[in-house]
Amino acid sequence: MQTLMDVATLKDLVGAGSTDRRTVLLDVRWALGDPHGREHYLAAHLPGAVFVDLATELAGPADPFRGRHPLPALEQFQASVRAWGVRSGDVVVAYDDSGNLAAARLWWMLRDAGFPDVYLLDGGLAAWRDAGFAVESGEPEPEPGDVELAGGAMPVIDAGQAASWGRQGLLLDARAGERYRGEFEPVDPRAGHIPGAVSAPTTANLGADGRFLSPATLRERYTGLGVRAGVPTAVYCGSGVTAAHEIAALEIAGFPAALYPGSFSEWSNNAANPVVTGDTSYADGSSAQ
Repeated sequence: MQTLMDVATLKDLVGAGSTDRRTVLLDVRWALGDPHGREHYLAAHLPGAVFVDLATELAGPADPFRGRHPLPALEQFQASVRAWGVRSGDVVVAYDDSGNLAAARLWWMLRDAGFPDVYLLDGGLAAWRDAGFAVESGEPEPEPGDVELAGGAMPVIDAGQAASWGRQGLLLDARAGERYRGEFEPVDPRAGHIPGAVSAPTTANLGADGRFLSPATLRERYTGLGVRAGVPTAVYCGSGVTAAHEIAALEIAGFPAALYPGSFSEWSNNAANPVVTGDTSYADGSSAQ
């Protein structure tokens, strides 16, 4: 199943103006520490794109027992997707302006909900602008959609499984290396990582242009971290957002992976869960634990 769409393909797809198979563009402008996603969207976005509020539409209320961005109920998510104007049979292309670090959350959620034709715009808004294509301001008012969503199409793990995952498979920590090592923790109650996890910062999936690295390069990266066919792989981050980006990168490389939705924000709020610091993983994915 294809994960990415390049800007030239999207331009052709939108320009074709098919009446029986629409393309819906969804702008997921969000970044940790930047609450102005909607303002950025209103100033400039792809023509016809609808804004998606990650904090309220791609997550439920923060809960120490479920994490900072717990997955919303399926009924709530379906209502949001319909409000964006998505209909059954549409093609959905999600993007942001940060290398798809936020948009991948929407990609994963739609895939998990059984919606097959969803793509990440490789390079996002920057790639669109670099190609010389027009942007617009303001906000469209889409007609409500009628899409029917299911759930459970993508693999997930919970905290209990995360506790032992490093012994039976490979658990990847998609946060920045300094957060993994416990040198810096801006939002969660404890610093460090889940025992047995291997550091695999999400940003290393991208080139300097904000596009995903090639499938071969990503495959080399992940095999170097211990990913192998037949080895169960799971990913977590701070709150389950950028871990979805890691799952997209793994898919591009040819590897399936499960998501730990609560991620470290859930894990670290439970005092019974151990947290370790330092660089405890090795290049082959083994651990010092």
